[in-house]
Amino acid sequence: MNLAAAVFCLAGATTQAQNATSNEPLSAIEWLSRSVEPVLPSEVPAVENAQSPDVTVTTLARPSKDTTGLLADEVTGLPRDLWAASDEDTLVRLVRAERIDTLPAVQEFLKVLMLAEAAPPLGAGPDGALFLARVDKLLDLGALEPAKSLIEQAAPDTPALFRRWFDVALLTGTEDDACEVMGQTPSIAPTYPARIFCLARNGDWSAAALTLNTHRILGDISPQEEALLARFLDPDLFEGEPPLTPPNRVSPLTFRMHEAIGEPLITAQLPLAFSHADLRFTTAWKSQLEAAERLARHGAVSENVLLKHYTARTPAASGGIWDRAEAIQRFDVAMTARDPRGISRTLPDAWAAMEQARTELAFAKLYGAALQDMPLFGEAATLAVRIGLLSPDYEAVAIAASRSQTPVDPFLIGLARGAPAAADAGSPAKRAIYAAFNDARPADDLQRLLDQGKLGEALLRGIALLDAGATGDLRLVTDALALLRAVGLEDVARRAALELLILDRGA
Repeated sequence: MNLAAAVFCLAGATTQAQNATSNEPLSAIEWLSRSVEPVLPSEVPAVENAQSPDVTVTTLARPSKDTTGLLADEVTGLPRDLWAASDEDTLVRLVRAERIDTLPAVQEFLKVLMLAEAAPPLGAGPDGALFLARVDKLLDLGALEPAKSLIEQAAPDTPALFRRWFDVALLTGTEDDACEVMGQTPSIAPTYPARIFCLARNGDWSAAALTLNTHRILGDISPQEEALLARFLDPDLFEGEPPLTPPNRVSPLTFRMHEAIGEPLITAQLPLAFSHADLRFTTAWKSQLEAAERLARHGAVSENVLLKHYTARTPAASGGIWDRAEAIQRFDVAMTARDPRGISRTLPDAWAAMEQARTELAFAKLYGAALQDMPLFGEAATLAVRIGLLSPDYEAVAIAASRSQTPVDPFLIGLARGAPAAADAGSPAKRAIYAAFNDARPADDLQRLLDQGKLGEALLRGIALLDAGATGDLRLVTDALALLRAVGLEDVARRAALELLILDRGA
């Protein structure tokens, strides 16, 4: 089986696995609110015979939204013809298949790909299928603000785009703006639940109640929707009633209304994007901490957001997340005081807490560089270098470590400098990485794509191979890293390789 076929098999297996188990996160296209519907013709001609009427179709001169991006080529280092030689349907399929639970360097690079300005692919139409897939992948990654900015850059003037913009607004607490636009845009036809919700949010409660009653009688609203909307419009009428049964399918609209009636839904089992709602300080601190960790794990919030929530209060209990918060607080106090002894004493526990939460990258960004200036001792001295190798300053950390007496894996030091040594490659994973950094070329399938000018497609396939190789066939790791290096993405290759070894995400 060649690599192209292998990637398609991997993508298919991933899709089947996600459909087979509720433990896998839903994709954005599965959890978006059904908030808008196609605009129907104002008049439908009567049917007088069984023959098809003559219909004239005129293609509007509407440019594809696929060209829209937030990051220019001089920022990304990627050419504007990134997608231009590939078929749009193929790119959409590959974008949708990309995993979100992957190495942090891959998560970050995937976001760059999704936000890049680029020429449209072959077959791009005015519906902007690739653009929608890019937005959906950002939503899957919990990157709500970038997704919102990307949509606004393109203008949410189609039902498909407005639907996504509306849901981001619901999850970030800016739904009033979206409701105002919904009421002023004839091309956006809201569904009845969305219309009722927005009428109420705009202060027209009587019109909202009338709309609910009318369409309840007409059968346009399901019993479950009716029960939720009725409580949303007048919660006092249902005081003392048992809570509603949580819906099988939670959308941002139902989530927001459950919150408004005082029956909030737990976000831990919902798609990642919903966790943003728990970051508000009106939420219980434990929920804030859990949401901050979950989002930081995927790079969906900055490391400073995570630290802000860890240090917001004093833990009043012990175990689990409370112990992690206490460990970070103790360490942060020592770092703020620039106390080497205190840092040496508290760093091991703080790092163990970050490993448990899988938020090591956020910790490395916060403290990795500053730790290098501290005269630490014992386990903390070695940990400081490993943490520094996960920071953006990994190469400078490696150069300094090579001149010190701190015992650190020499393979990691060489890798951070782009020149790992064969003599230090003592494990299968290290040997796979060594090969990629020592004259390995991209696999034939990937090189063929590069020769055809299909850089973006090759990169999507390459990072899918890296994900698969990290948990299985290490030859795929070599192929993926070799591709990244061959196209000039040396920094992404080094960081991914360092994370693969230090974070031990293979299990």
